Amino acid sequence: MPSDRVGDNAQLCATADDWLPVRRENLWWWWIAAGAAATAGYYLLPTGGLAANLFYNGIGLLSAVAILAGVRMYRPAKAAVWYWLSAGQAASVAGDLVWEWYRWILHQEPYPSAADIFYLSSYPMLAVGLWLLVRGRRTGGTLTAAAMAGIGLGLVFWVFVLHPIAAESADSWLLWVISTAYPAADALLLAILVRLLTARGTSSTRLLGLAAVLLLVADAGYSIASLHGDTDSDQFSAGFLLSYVMWAAAALHPSMAAEAKPAASGQQGVGQRVFLSVCTLMAPAMLFIPDVGDNTVDRVAIGMASAALVLLSAARMAGLIRQVQAKATELRQIAMHDDLTGLPNRRYFEQALTRAAGTERPRVAFLGLDGFKNVNDELGRPVGDQVLVLLAARIVGAAPGTLVARLGGDEFALLLPGGDTGGQVAERLVAALAAPVEVDGQELLVGASIGLAKAGDPVEALRRAETAMHAAKETGEPYRHWSPALDERAGEHARIGAELQAALHAGHFRVVYQPIVAMPDARVTAVEALVRWEHPERGTVSPAQFVPVAERNGLIVELGAWIMRTACEQLVRWQAELGPDAPERVSVNVSARQLARPEFPGMVADILASTGLPASCLTVEVTETAVFGGGQAVTALHHLRSLGVRIALDDFGTGHSSLGLLHTVPVDVLKVDKSFVDRITEAGRHAVIASALIQVSQGLGLTAVAEGVETAEQAQALYALGYRLLQGYYFGKPAAEPEFTRRSSASPA
Repeated sequence: MPSDRVGDNAQLCATADDWLPVRRENLWWWWIAAGAAATAGYYLLPTGGLAANLFYNGIGLLSAVAILAGVRMYRPAKAAVWYWLSAGQAASVAGDLVWEWYRWILHQEPYPSAADIFYLSSYPMLAVGLWLLVRGRRTGGTLTAAAMAGIGLGLVFWVFVLHPIAAESADSWLLWVISTAYPAADALLLAILVRLLTARGTSSTRLLGLAAVLLLVADAGYSIASLHGDTDSDQFSAGFLLSYVMWAAAALHPSMAAEAKPAASGQQGVGQRVFLSVCTLMAPAMLFIPDVGDNTVDRVAIGMASAALVLLSAARMAGLIRQVQAKATELRQIAMHDDLTGLPNRRYFEQALTRAAGTERPRVAFLGLDGFKNVNDELGRPVGDQVLVLLAARIVGAAPGTLVARLGGDEFALLLPGGDTGGQVAERLVAALAAPVEVDGQELLVGASIGLAKAGDPVEALRRAETAMHAAKETGEPYRHWSPALDERAGEHARIGAELQAALHAGHFRVVYQPIVAMPDARVTAVEALVRWEHPERGTVSPAQFVPVAERNGLIVELGAWIMRTACEQLVRWQAELGPDAPERVSVNVSARQLARPEFPGMVADILASTGLPASCLTVEVTETAVFGGGQAVTALHHLRSLGVRIALDDFGTGHSSLGLLHTVPVDVLKVDKSFVDRITEAGRHAVIASALIQVSQGLGLTAVAEGVETAEQAQALYALGYRLLQGYYFGKPAAEPEFTRRSSASPA
């Protein structure tokens, strides 16, 4: 059927396509093998016979055609190169045919003859092809290297070939011209190839070099032999034939279509360096060869070549020195600049700061980006890198004439001009960074905190500015000047940080619990777990002192895990001992640092499993600030919700965007901040927010807990607004063993 025939043809074509690339890849090997066999076979034919001559000419003609076949197969970008080389081969074959006409038709063997016109015309064609191949290859030292090789080889040609030929053929100017033209043309080809081979040549270019060398040796040998007596040209035919073969093999090699890449500075091969060294030593070496330099002409040639080689060697050395200096400058640029933003890096900035400290007390601005970590976590590092580049440009634009450096991560430093207090620069920086950054169609808001300081010691100036930056970040100020009080505070934080780890392992922390009561009967339905540090020397340390330090140094993760495990174990004991009088749930505060850990939900699940506490009995309290940035924190809350753990938003109403969070964060409980409870009993606007928040909670099906209740009047007012869960000192202070059976006498009627 026709469809079967079409399928068979398609299969045959596919098979051919699979086989042909392998065949083409190895075709040049087969060509060289066949050419070597043909060269050996040539000498098996009767010497000087017509069959041998036609066989010889056939190899040359096939080589010219094979070059065209290589162009057809590989479609090189510089096809003209190979067309010229093929034309040169064809011209040489034409010369052979003219010679055969002299020999077999006219029965003459003249030298020189019309055949030499075709022979010699092949050299310009080969030279043009090779020149097109090397044209445009600019790389340090290759022209100098080519000139050195050309002079060294040219001197050898002059002493051993050109000068003897010129002396022997002095009686006939035509004989002199023809005899010297062949080796001179070969030397020209070789000089061009030296330029090509100083680059990282391909296998094809190396085959071209071998072809030129074979042609050079055969031509020089034939010319010298012809001048010193009658000789049979067949003894040099192998060189000519193998040269034919190698020209074509270069065209049949797959690399003929590839561009030979210039050798990078200092990457020339060992063979190339040895070759140039040998060429450089050619001139002085001639003086040690017997009978060389006995005449004035040779001595002048050796002297001129020696002088030229010395100058070229000096030029090459100067070029290498310039390359080393350029590379050193490039490496210094890389070592002193940030590769992402292109700004100076910390090393450059510290050196500039040291130089400035020699004449004045330099003032430094230390800038840290706010919220940049969320960009990396949520959108990925590539987007974060784009944001850094854009913000770096804004920083530079806001502080013209000021040295700006990226110290690493999301931190930058500025070396302010003398006399500048830094306030105006800081305000310009804050204004420049306040606008959103647009990346990949998204508008991202990344703020900044800036610290300003000066000192005679460069290291101290940078340290003070960084301390001021961290203080500004904690207080929410756009910028802050350093003061000795900041160092005292930093020293206190460092001391507390050093003691925290030891205190945790020594058991100096304890967990206390504050009741959460259900109205109207004030029954304790839940407790909130709170941590206290019982210092052996300073007594009870306030959480306001050590929790921020634990947040910064990361100990909050270990401390938080201990609090959660302790609270869960305690609730299990209470429920076993007290039965119906035990609280139903325990609330545990979780920090932003804990939520940022991907393993946090798994840790909670392990604690629930090991303690035996049902997930519904645990409430995780988070602040609006901890989840405002989204990312891993919100992902962790979704994982906890899937376990059955309840989620509470603590201090609700005081954060960044409370109502907006209710759309993105899985929430079960709203804990209304104490600031909305303090004046709830006063008439007017003070009860408006508390009333609005209970309506929001009821409308969204959430549980509302009012915090900070300290009087019976506050409890009654909140109950009247609709609040049914209250927490505060009025119902009980945090204690290790709260009174769960107590009932408040001031419960609303």
